[in-house]
Amino acid sequence: MKKETIPTIEWQTLSLLAAHYALFCLLCVFYHQLPWWLVIAWGGFSICLHGSLQHEAIHGHPTRSRRLNEWLVFPALGVWLPYEIYRDTHLKHHKDEYITDPFEDPESYFVAHQSWSRLGAVRRVALLIRNTVVGRLVLGPVWACCTLVKAELYKLRNRDFSHVRYWYWHAMSVAALFLWLTLWAIPLVEYIVLVAYPGLALTMLRSFLEHQADPEPAKRTVVVESGRLMGLLYLNNNLHALHHEQPALPWYRLPAEYRRHSDEILVRNGGYFYSGYFAVIWRYLFSPRTHPRHPYV
Repeated sequence: MKKETIPTIEWQTLSLLAAHYALFCLLCVFYHQLPWWLVIAWGGFSICLHGSLQHEAIHGHPTRSRRLNEWLVFPALGVWLPYEIYRDTHLKHHKDEYITDPFEDPESYFVAHQSWSRLGAVRRVALLIRNTVVGRLVLGPVWACCTLVKAELYKLRNRDFSHVRYWYWHAMSVAALFLWLTLWAIPLVEYIVLVAYPGLALTMLRSFLEHQADPEPAKRTVVVESGRLMGLLYLNNNLHALHHEQPALPWYRLPAEYRRHSDEILVRNGGYFYSGYFAVIWRYLFSPRTHPRHPYV
């Protein structure tokens, strides 16, 4: 598959960033005039899209300046995760030979055999529930936050202070967000419940079945052919097998590249494919998509 040349400045992504921040500001301005369900829908979409734009920045977009890209997406609109930690763990995740490995892949939702054998019944049931759509959307964000806190406390106990500066800048960003929300009389706790939490839940719908355990790394990554709305929300990262093959390809070029080479991509990924997120939700709403115990580790 031919590698495409990426422009120095990607105006499509810059325009989307500007539109995204403008719509987020409008949400804050009209927050108290909107019904709660529209706040959740608008806010969740905005926060999830912000995470997708951060993902683009991690992969070198929309400019060739890493520092500028990071400042463009640095505002901590999602509150919970410092950008630099997301960057470092996600780039480690892109070592395809380790995808789904519970020891090597920081984005794996599997547990190793030996870990599973030590778990009690309640924890095992919780992991099975987390592998359903409803469990991932409702419990997933809390689980992710608790896992992050546990990992960061472990670092501190072992005198690893490498992330302290990440948390410092994250705290400054959250403080700036809090001041912005104060201007519009939006309580931070209410913002987290109605805006940030739904945004993270939507992100977890995308990652719900991005990867499966398989002996062949190329067959571990999915393709979900979503419509335009979900494609925009996830910046076409639903075409995940193609993204892992060409991680530097910008979001707006992924659909055309997929259309040109879909047959080849689906052969390489072993036909790991879904026709859309409604199909995913219908199939796995209350049924675990896979057992949380890794079959090979």
